[in-house]
Amino acid sequence: MKFDYIIIGAGSAGCVLANRISSYNSNKVLLLEAGPNNTALSLKIPAAILSNLTSNKHNWAFQGEPEPELNNRTLKHDRGKTIGGSSSINGLVFIRGHALDFDGWQQSGCTGWGYADVLPYFKKLEHSSEDGEFRGNHGPLSVKKGEAKNILYNTFVQASKEAGYAVSENMNDLQHEGMGPMEMSVKNGVRASAAKSYLYPALKRGNINVITKANVEKIVFQNKKAKGVLFSRYGKKITVKAENGVILCAGSIMSPKILKLSGIGPANELKNHAIEIILERKEVGNNLMDHLELY
Repeated sequence: MKFDYIIIGAGSAGCVLANRISSYNSNKVLLLEAGPNNTALSLKIPAAILSNLTSNKHNWAFQGEPEPELNNRTLKHDRGKTIGGSSSINGLVFIRGHALDFDGWQQSGCTGWGYADVLPYFKKLEHSSEDGEFRGNHGPLSVKKGEAKNILYNTFVQASKEAGYAVSENMNDLQHEGMGPMEMSVKNGVRASAAKSYLYPALKRGNINVITKANVEKIVFQNKKAKGVLFSRYGKKITVKAENGVILCAGSIMSPKILKLSGIGPANELKNHAIEIILERKEVGNNLMDHLELY
């Protein structure tokens, strides 16, 4: 099989890329996903979010190593294993990163990642029920506030205000920090995942092939250029070729794993596993950090 582009991972990034690349009708795209399709009701109904975190059917549920600072406890890292990736199993909370985070990255050398740079894309992706200079109303991803019918919701916000905490009516606007109603990626009572918002509309173009339960074993290189992908499905190994490029977006955990299996990573580790070294990169798989959360 031969395609113009092969995308590894049908998560949030993969769905968006499949949509963008397939917008050129001449491009033939293959989208590979290790998990099953996302037709399960638990993935659609917001009230069923906890069931997705207690089942391994659509969740990689990676188990971490013992943490010395946590008395050697191990933590579970939930990651989506289905079409839509983690956007199909997450808690449906829609909130942008803090503006100072993006500006801090830019100041550290990540040119083009300041908040002013990424804001147009935030606005472009959302179809928000909120108005304002910082919001978008015509994007593919539906965003809305909860109805907050329970009297305790507003009582909680009022109590927080009286206790001296900031209050924000729109956390994706200027006032990012504070107590207030949060927004959800929901449309008509159903989860608005990246698959529903980006991939499914693009499938109508007819130039995207999606293969689920495809476990990528490695990227195939020719003269250090990615030319295809080897994956296994139901015990059968399949090689597919890419004319223009292989795009790896399998998440922060699976992406470095696939790179290492493909021969890109720390030389000593690859040698220990008898993996041919295509390119030595000691950074691959190192220094992964989650966002700091305060409780």
